[in-house]
Amino acid sequence: MALEKHPADEELIRGVRRAVHTLKGDSAACGFNKLSEIAHELEDILTMQVARSHGAKLAEVVLAAVDAFESMLSAYQKEAEPPSAAPLRTLIHGLLNSPAAPSQNAASGAFVPAQFEWSEYERLMISEALLRGENVYNIALRIDQNSAMRAAAFQLVRNTLHACGNVIALRPEDNQAAASVEIVEAAVASAHPLDLVSHRCHIPAVVSDVRIEAAAQAESSQHELLGALLDEQAAKISSRVVESPETATSKQTAGASAVAALAESTLRVEASRIEAVMNLVGELIIGKSMLNRTLAEFDVHHAKDPVRAKLAETLGFQSRVLDELHKCVLKIRMVPVEQLFRRFPRVVRDVAKLCGKDIALELSGENTDLDKGILDALAEPLTHLVRNAADHGIETASERLTAGKPARGTIFLNAYHQGTQVVIEVRDDGQGIDPDQLRQHAVRAGLLSAEDAQRISNSDALNLIFEPGFSTASEVTEVSGRGVGMDVVRTVLDRLKGTVHISTDMGKGTTIQLRVPLTLASIQTLLFRVSGRLFAVPLSSVVEITRISEPEIHKVDQREVLRLRDQILTLVRLEGLNRIHAVEGPAVKRKKNFVIVIGIAERRFGLVVDSMVGEEELVIKALPSDIVSSDLVSGASILGDGTVVLILNVPAILTKLSRSVSLGAIA
Repeated sequence: MALEKHPADEELIRGVRRAVHTLKGDSAACGFNKLSEIAHELEDILTMQVARSHGAKLAEVVLAAVDAFESMLSAYQKEAEPPSAAPLRTLIHGLLNSPAAPSQNAASGAFVPAQFEWSEYERLMISEALLRGENVYNIALRIDQNSAMRAAAFQLVRNTLHACGNVIALRPEDNQAAASVEIVEAAVASAHPLDLVSHRCHIPAVVSDVRIEAAAQAESSQHELLGALLDEQAAKISSRVVESPETATSKQTAGASAVAALAESTLRVEASRIEAVMNLVGELIIGKSMLNRTLAEFDVHHAKDPVRAKLAETLGFQSRVLDELHKCVLKIRMVPVEQLFRRFPRVVRDVAKLCGKDIALELSGENTDLDKGILDALAEPLTHLVRNAADHGIETASERLTAGKPARGTIFLNAYHQGTQVVIEVRDDGQGIDPDQLRQHAVRAGLLSAEDAQRISNSDALNLIFEPGFSTASEVTEVSGRGVGMDVVRTVLDRLKGTVHISTDMGKGTTIQLRVPLTLASIQTLLFRVSGRLFAVPLSSVVEITRISEPEIHKVDQREVLRLRDQILTLVRLEGLNRIHAVEGPAVKRKKNFVIVIGIAERRFGLVVDSMVGEEELVIKALPSDIVSSDLVSGASILGDGTVVLILNVPAILTKLSRSVSLGAIA
């Protein structure tokens, strides 16, 4: 990706070449001859000459090689016949055999020494010119040694440069310094092609050699630009320091030992072993709950026994150590989301190229930690969201310019912690989503009747895109349009006990938030009873708890609702959810009922329960489908006294209810 932006960067070329060379040697050692041969051929085009002549095409070939190498390695791992390398070989030979642009060959001028060290202001001017779509060239000209009047020659060179375009930077800057100068350096923004600029700069009897190269795109942030300048200056100063052979040897030895120490301190462990430790810690948490209950019973019968204080102190110590152990095991499973984010620059680049758009990707929050199992499960949903943002969200350059936006669209990926959850945002500055258009598509697809479509809120209309088979694309493309993908997002989030929330602003963009728990191992829950059966909901989903009497419950469209301050809440009784078969006993009419207000994002509903039990940390145990067939239950846990408690799947309940009623309507 960096090579595509900076094709003339010699260090980048070397880095890619080193990786390909290593792959060639390792594959040959393993007997993967086809892979070794094509890697050897790829090495032939990884040169500065090819990069200067065919910079953009070289990056295309390298990216195509990445895909080909992955396919071949995958086939070798499965002991299958690797796919043909003929398409990649054709691309490689096409670069080797195609004639280089004469202007590039003529103007490469690698023998003309030049630093092109522009000031911060000059680099910003170059960056602005590039963003406006202008060509910016770094030009170095060698004054002919036989020229008797250097100052006059410099003036002629300067006039020629001004005739080529807007001179952003010039070294030297005045005629007095030019009297003894040999090399003139300039940065010129020009509407002319490179070969015309090169032809003009070859001034007979004045300029002996010319070197022209495209100016590199500056960083978007001024602070990053300043940091790059400081790094460059530091590197220059470092390069001037001459080290003795003994000093260099000692530094190399110290570096090698540091790498070795780092390697020795890293231990690779199978995920199944960590899972086993996690399960054992879960059993210990259940054991802690059992001890707490036993101590409570002991306190009732032997409140004045001196042993009671010792038991309480011992149990407190054990609880503290167990909590730390639990945190340590969780941290072992945590990995930064950067492992997931780093695949998306290539995804955005490929979709943008396929759709003919100019799209940038900005990443933030890469160091946010998340459970490895959850991270792996989020790979497919995030890929769908990013591809949809690039295909449907971001407009073409002409449409954006017409709307008064920059030609380049931007997709933002961000991750951050919020309580016991991790929020991953996919945001774009595109055209947004029209809820009315979604309603029309839903009616045409038969998902809603015309009356229901007009009745649902904009928030519920936006959630229609997660319905299976729903698509707003006018035609099926390689990127999207088949109506699969967004339903996968909701399915995966439901399985992870997470939620997906979408918000949009017409003409300004769309934001999709994925909220997932930090870990699936254990959660803080609120316990309650319904018809003699014990249930739990995640504490992070509980907004508040209130008590109501029967006269406060009203019916609207055959559904029970409650007015809580300025909000109308839909009431849910577990007895009414026919897919939960674990409820026992007939419902008993009470003067007062507890209502647990459950909320995710702006959506709310009230859960009517018989009695409250309290808060408890539960270790989640997955239930086989032959025991609990309802998707409204996400798992179970065992309390200290052996009681089994069912953990409700709040996102699934919200999804079920939202299909029939608009939740959380504000009065």
